[in-house]
Amino acid sequence: MLTALILVAAVANLNLAVANVALPDIGKAFNASQTSLDLIAVSYSLGLAASVLYLGAIGDRYGRKLMLMVGVVLSIPACLLAAFAPNAQVLIGARLLGGLAAGMAYPTTLALITALWSGAKRTKSIALWSAIGGGITALSSLIAGVLAEEFWWGSVFLVTLPLSVVAFAMAWRFVPEHVNETSDPVDNLGGILSAVAVGALIISINFAPVPEMGTLAIGLGALAVAAGSGFYIRQRRAKSPLYDLGIAARRIFWVAACAGIIVFGSLMAALFVGQQFLQNVLGYSTIDAGAAILPAALCMVLVAPQSARLIAAKGSRFTLVTGYLFVLAGFITMWALWVEGSHYWEIALGYGLIGIGVGFAGTPASHSLTASVPVRRAGMASGTADLQRDLGGAIMQSILGALLTAGYATAMATAISGVPNSAKITSTSQSQLQQSFAGAGNVAHQFPRYASQITAAAKSSFLDGANWAYVAGIFAVLAGTALVFFMFPKKGEEEALLRRYSDASAEA
Repeated sequence: MLTALILVAAVANLNLAVANVALPDIGKAFNASQTSLDLIAVSYSLGLAASVLYLGAIGDRYGRKLMLMVGVVLSIPACLLAAFAPNAQVLIGARLLGGLAAGMAYPTTLALITALWSGAKRTKSIALWSAIGGGITALSSLIAGVLAEEFWWGSVFLVTLPLSVVAFAMAWRFVPEHVNETSDPVDNLGGILSAVAVGALIISINFAPVPEMGTLAIGLGALAVAAGSGFYIRQRRAKSPLYDLGIAARRIFWVAACAGIIVFGSLMAALFVGQQFLQNVLGYSTIDAGAAILPAALCMVLVAPQSARLIAAKGSRFTLVTGYLFVLAGFITMWALWVEGSHYWEIALGYGLIGIGVGFAGTPASHSLTASVPVRRAGMASGTADLQRDLGGAIMQSILGALLTAGYATAMATAISGVPNSAKITSTSQSQLQQSFAGAGNVAHQFPRYASQITAAAKSSFLDGANWAYVAGIFAVLAGTALVFFMFPKKGEEEALLRRYSDASAEA
């Protein structure tokens, strides 16, 4: 049964990162701007993050297994549409649809783990679910790299098709129906408001560095605030709220939720920026770039079982902080050592440290959520655990992607301003040079006489933008470390609080 649930989760996890490897090729195929590439990478996480709370609640009410099966089936046309998309806009839409399909299937897996097991067995199951999920996310880059090298960029989106068939059959056969589900009505208005708030926030961050999109970005930001405020008010007044704010206010719950958003977001952001760095700056093939991530996947899978033991021995707070320190070391390595001409050991070190950190921190971040809620609210806990990955990935990728975009454009504008007037760079060429590394590559192809200078300037500009992103990652991880260290209860207090929550649930 656990194997079936992990396979279903794998369908969602595989699609999270496959686009990252193909981004340089997609940029060339569509002459896409860096903002378009950011949206292609983040739209899958956006679809998941915007829908996961609402769809998780629907699954709690009308059947988790049914929701899971529908999500797996819907992932198939979403993958096909992405693979054969004629332009960047269709590809973004297909990725968004795939995220919505994953929003149906993915939250159900953790909800069922929470409902079916308890105690140490639940902790070990979550550790496997978390480690294999994170490992598959990283391993998918290698699989996508092989496909992109041997076929075409769209083939990376077909990788989940055979897995979807196997996962559907396994879930149909082994996953039970109607386990500890609720009869409470679904808060549809709350679900819509949550989706609007998350969607508007993520898109506004991605549009923020684009000069002509400034007004739209501000408007979307205001919409996100309004929808978020409306969601909060609705949850305070609704008889059957989508999100129980009383449970969410528990210190173990909300601190773990915030901690998970940063740590899982760090993994996705590192994969997102790193894949472009490896191919654009170091000249790695898609296969080599995908293989470069293997240290992260290996470290996550090896460390996660130790994380479960560390929770039992030292508590979630100690385990979370340990994980955060490794993630911090990973970002510092990327900022200090990932430069033009970097050796592979420097790449492997950065990814390995990130993988160790996520391996340690992923289990307590998810376990603390499920342990601090009653079983009848398993959907809320699993939805929040999914938000850790999906909202974290969407926010961190969007922020680091926006900084990469802004840093690249600024550095390239400076480089262009230093070109002698005799070169006569047209406004069209200047716009292409500043929109993305792929745009600069197209200009270099049009003007082979200056190709080496253009490529050198594009690499230098990309490195400037990447450094902006790494520094933002460092500050985000430092903030998360401080939050966990000062706000999450120590082991004795954590155990006492969890007993209190369990007793309250039993009485209810």
